[in-house]
Amino acid sequence: MKRAPEAMEPAAAADQFRQSFREEAGEIAGELEATLLALNESPGDGELVGRVFRALHTIKGSGAMFGFDELSSFTHELENAFDEVRKGTLSVTPELIDITLSALDQIRSMLASKGDPEQCAAILARTRKLTAPAGSISDAGRGVTAADLPSEPEREQEWRIEFTPGPDMMRNGSDPLRLLAELAEMGALSAQAVMAGVPSFSEIEPERCYVAWEMRLSTRADADAIRDVFIFVQDQCELSVVMASAAAAQATCEQPILPGGADPAAGAPAGERSARAGRRASDIPDGAGSIRVPAQKLDCLVDLVGELVTVQARLSELAAERDDGEISAVAEEVERLASALRENSMNMRMLPIRSTFARFRRLVHDLARDLGKDVELTTEGEETELDKTVIEQLGDPLMHLIRNSMDHGIEPPEVRTAQQKRAAARIHLAARHAGASVLVSVTDDGRGIDKEAVRRRAIERGLATEDAALTDAEIYDFIFQPGFSTAAQVTDVSGRGVGMDVVRKHIDMLHGSIDVASTANVGTTVTLRIPLTLAIIDGLLVTVADSSFVLPLANTLECIELPASQAEDGKHMVNVRGEIIPYIRLREYLNLPPERPPIEQIMLVETEEGRFGLVVDKVLGNCSTVIKSLGRCFRGVQIVSGATILGNGSVALILDAQRLVQEAIRATTQFRRSRSPTGAA
Repeated sequence: MKRAPEAMEPAAAADQFRQSFREEAGEIAGELEATLLALNESPGDGELVGRVFRALHTIKGSGAMFGFDELSSFTHELENAFDEVRKGTLSVTPELIDITLSALDQIRSMLASKGDPEQCAAILARTRKLTAPAGSISDAGRGVTAADLPSEPEREQEWRIEFTPGPDMMRNGSDPLRLLAELAEMGALSAQAVMAGVPSFSEIEPERCYVAWEMRLSTRADADAIRDVFIFVQDQCELSVVMASAAAAQATCEQPILPGGADPAAGAPAGERSARAGRRASDIPDGAGSIRVPAQKLDCLVDLVGELVTVQARLSELAAERDDGEISAVAEEVERLASALRENSMNMRMLPIRSTFARFRRLVHDLARDLGKDVELTTEGEETELDKTVIEQLGDPLMHLIRNSMDHGIEPPEVRTAQQKRAAARIHLAARHAGASVLVSVTDDGRGIDKEAVRRRAIERGLATEDAALTDAEIYDFIFQPGFSTAAQVTDVSGRGVGMDVVRKHIDMLHGSIDVASTANVGTTVTLRIPLTLAIIDGLLVTVADSSFVLPLANTLECIELPASQAEDGKHMVNVRGEIIPYIRLREYLNLPPERPPIEQIMLVETEEGRFGLVVDKVLGNCSTVIKSLGRCFRGVQIVSGATILGNGSVALILDAQRLVQEAIRATTQFRRSRSPTGAA
């Protein structure tokens, strides 16, 4: 007898399948939230109503299938409410949207086994009160009614459904009979099992489904609603849903008249249909086009690739020392494979920023309601990709920036109207690539930053003196100081001076930078420059004295020799093809031994402040750099992004050229002010 493949323990398998349901239901909940917010803006859109209904129906039915009975019962009442909307007996109102959004929060909590029974009961009570018969709906507040929606069939339609489970469907925790039971709830169902795919007893695998079904369903639901029953298994089965009349007409046109009294409407004799169903079952591939991988496994893969890159660097160095052709050939092949593996593993961690942007639609909706403001959120560059680790750390900074804009930047509708502005304010989220970085900006069309108020508050707190000549950038920088706020009173949204401090800390942890631009009564834009990834980068290995450093290749333009005549003039300026470029001698800046080599090299780098040169002793060449954290002790060292292990086992610091130039400019400015009698730069 053929042995069945080894299976995990039933309890472990059940937990795995429930976890898969949680993940997929979470994705549906995210889409449902976006649909609800869109429906709030367009209550007459029948397609959006249908999408909300189908999402709730899917969560309800699939929740029951995987044992989430409380979740299924809770969602069932919401589904009924939107069924009434589809029938035209209930309006789409802001109250209904708010109730459903609150219910969605509870659904997410229930998926995480943290549901609050009292909150659920309160939400259901509000739902029942809203759906209770209350006479006719007035035209003034009716929202969307049957006249606005696509009309449902006045009578039941008969559908022909062919369902062939894939070979691994039951192994993944799905029960085909539960799907049939859910179909039966939609109307009158007749089903016939197709057994032709069942092999002989000696070849049966207990966990594999060999049976297919041919069904007829009489219901008022449409084809999309029927297919939604199978949404969690659509990649593991073969499904056909057609109207019975259309199927019969097609069979009559395409099939010859069958002998022996066969039914033409059925398309083929029962035996032939069974054989065809059996062939379909065997033709279904064992794997889907994509698989779900836990984030921890992906992180482990990237860590292993990082170790491989380090070992490959060591192998290349040994090959160069041995001067052996065969070893060098092997080292080059390993380098090629390691590079390809690195690129592929990093690409697997890259995710579009769309999901991060989408989560803030709910935040803007709720804050606008609480603050009594009319605000719309627009987005741009949602397809821009970032490392998943970076995306995970972007949520809090963007949330605080949006909250700050909503509370401080955007005026109440009456104030905006008096200033000849649109009553509805706008917050715009945008993302775009810029070399090895991504620029993420938050723009509002509010009142702008009051620079004088910020300056006064900075002087009150001792952050600046009365006679200090401050640039706009220096004034805006005060906003990100811990505890700094210009708000007259503390609210639930802001005023404690914490939010913007959190923004600075998170962006510093990402080795990014913040730029603020603001115009009075026009608006404010805060731009975050963050690296694409925090795992592996391409860099240039350089030496200064006996120390090794890595400069990210994305910021580096070219390498030139520092002319001896300009190395000794003390001006720290170099002429590069007619362009005067300032440079920083790393030996002096990092307090390394003062003895210079006869010939020094200048690495020209591109920064937000323009082009600068970094003077080093030698440039050893390109290297793939695995970034290692330096720990808490070095968290305050802004000019160092991390460290890496070289092929010879030594450690090299990774320099942040952008921060290094900024710190050098700030130090030079402070020195000049200290030497100036007036304190001006």
